Amino acid sequence: MTSLIPFLIPVALIIVLIILIFGTINMMRGKNPNRSQTLMRWRVFLQFVAILLIMTSLYFLQ
Repeated sequence: MTSLIPFLIPVALIIVLIILIFGTINMMRGKNPNRSQTLMRWRVFLQFVAILLIMTSLYFLQ
Protein backbone atom coordinates (compact mmCIF):
# COMPACT_ATOMS: atom_id res chain seq x y z
CA MET A 1 0.00 0.00 0.00
CA THR A 2 2.70 2.49 0.95
CA SER A 3 4.64 1.79 -2.25
CA LEU A 4 1.56 2.56 -4.34
CA ILE A 5 0.87 6.01 -2.86
CA PRO A 6 4.04 7.75 -4.17
CA PHE A 7 3.12 6.53 -7.65
CA LEU A 8 -0.47 7.81 -7.36
CA ILE A 9 0.45 11.35 -6.24
CA PRO A 10 2.00 12.49 -9.56
CA VAL A 11 -0.80 10.76 -11.47
CA ALA A 12 -3.43 12.63 -9.44
CA LEU A 13 -1.62 15.95 -9.90
CA ILE A 14 -1.34 15.46 -13.66
CA ILE A 15 -5.05 14.63 -13.89
CA VAL A 16 -5.87 17.78 -11.91
CA LEU A 17 -3.71 19.83 -14.27
CA ILE A 18 -5.38 18.34 -17.36
CA ILE A 19 -8.88 19.02 -16.00
CA LEU A 20 -7.82 22.57 -15.09
CA ILE A 21 -6.51 23.21 -18.61
CA PHE A 22 -9.64 21.81 -20.27
CA GLY A 23 -11.91 23.83 -17.97
CA THR A 24 -9.96 27.05 -18.56
CA ILE A 25 -9.91 26.57 -22.33
CA ASN A 26 -13.64 25.90 -22.34
CA MET A 27 -14.28 29.08 -20.30
CA MET A 28 -12.03 31.19 -22.56
CA ARG A 29 -13.79 30.00 -25.69
CA GLY A 30 -17.13 30.91 -24.15
CA LYS A 31 -18.67 27.59 -25.00
CA ASN A 32 -21.04 25.68 -22.77
CA PRO A 33 -20.79 27.24 -19.28
CA ASN A 34 -22.31 24.14 -17.68
CA ARG A 35 -19.42 22.05 -18.99
CA SER A 36 -16.91 24.53 -17.57
CA GLN A 37 -18.68 24.40 -14.22
CA THR A 38 -18.67 20.61 -14.26
CA LEU A 39 -14.97 20.48 -15.12
CA MET A 40 -14.11 22.90 -12.32
CA ARG A 41 -16.15 20.85 -9.84
CA TRP A 42 -14.24 17.74 -10.91
CA ARG A 43 -11.02 19.69 -10.46
CA VAL A 44 -11.92 20.56 -6.88
CA PHE A 45 -12.81 16.94 -6.11
CA LEU A 46 -9.60 15.64 -7.66
CA GLN A 47 -7.56 18.22 -5.77
CA PHE A 48 -9.11 16.87 -2.59
CA VAL A 49 -8.08 13.34 -3.60
CA ALA A 50 -4.55 14.53 -4.38
CA ILE A 51 -4.28 16.26 -0.99
CA LEU A 52 -5.50 13.10 0.74
CA LEU A 53 -2.84 11.07 -1.05
CA ILE A 54 -0.14 13.56 -0.08
CA MET A 55 -1.24 13.61 3.55
CA THR A 56 -1.40 9.81 3.62
CA SER A 57 2.12 9.54 2.27
CA LEU A 58 3.34 12.03 4.86
CA TYR A 59 1.65 10.02 7.59
CA PHE A 60 3.41 6.83 6.53
CA LEU A 61 6.80 8.59 6.33
CA GLN A 62 6.88 9.05 10.11
